[in-house]
Amino acid sequence: MSAFVHAATRLLGLGLAGMLGLTGCGRRTAPAPDTVRSGDRPPVIGVSLLNLSSEFIVMLERALQDKARELGVKLIITDAQRSAERQVQQVENFIAQRVDAILLNPCEVEASSPAVDKARAAGIPLVNVNSETRAPPTAFVGSRDEESAELAMEYLARRLGGRGNVVMMHGFLGQAAQIRRDRGARTVLARYPELKLLADQTAEWDRAKAVALMENWIQAHGTNLHAVFAQNDEMALGAVLALERARLKDRVVVAGVDAIADALRAVKAGRLDATVFQDARGQAGTALETAVKILRGEPFEKQVLIPFQLVTRENVDRFLN
Repeated sequence: MSAFVHAATRLLGLGLAGMLGLTGCGRRTAPAPDTVRSGDRPPVIGVSLLNLSSEFIVMLERALQDKARELGVKLIITDAQRSAERQVQQVENFIAQRVDAILLNPCEVEASSPAVDKARAAGIPLVNVNSETRAPPTAFVGSRDEESAELAMEYLARRLGGRGNVVMMHGFLGQAAQIRRDRGARTVLARYPELKLLADQTAEWDRAKAVALMENWIQAHGTNLHAVFAQNDEMALGAVLALERARLKDRVVVAGVDAIADALRAVKAGRLDATVFQDARGQAGTALETAVKILRGEPFEKQVLIPFQLVTRENVDRFLN
């Protein structure tokens, strides 16, 4: 009888061990900070990106992958597809997966803020990259978006001799870049009383929507239109295409922001007048380095701002690969 009890007890113990092992496979626990620092396993960092149909965001994603390989970090990358609600859900999933840190490329200043609050409440460090939220993250890495608009609008003002009619294409309304680039553009316009803003409207960072919007403005304003400021290059290239189709491009100066590959080629060819270089690689790399410093308990900067640079036909070769 005692032998039977002994055997049964042993089998029960093995069964419990197997069940615990299965539970461990289904749920990854977060390491203690010492584990991250000692390199027992690579840190796992969740990344929620605004929209991977945007070339600039794709540039961010590629730069993050390159830096992750360099640092020995594992990334879980998701696409919010411009939805702040989806972005909050993605961060909730990262929290449930117990990632070590989160990089957030916010969809909106207000509507993406709950994602930041949830991560902070869960004790997971979160770094905002490229764009901002009302809720304060652990750190922010990006650029001063007002500066990009100031550079572009000053360029247009110089080209027009400080007088003429301008239209402005907005990005996705409510996103930090849209709000701040609008602010920067209007700061410059205020310095040039003879530079008039004829119209401004969103094309949601989208090239095709910018073509349609530009066609509407051509119908409404015709040859009274002298310049276009598009808050990103996708929209700037859409504006150029519509103007070329209407045979008006030689009369209208167009400037964009981001210095994506298509825009740089268009500047080189003389189709797009100017763009403003935004350093996707610098932003992504610094954001990931900052997250790793936080996990290692090393000193880090709460805010890193990487300067913009104006790109014209005169200096575009410096930015072409």
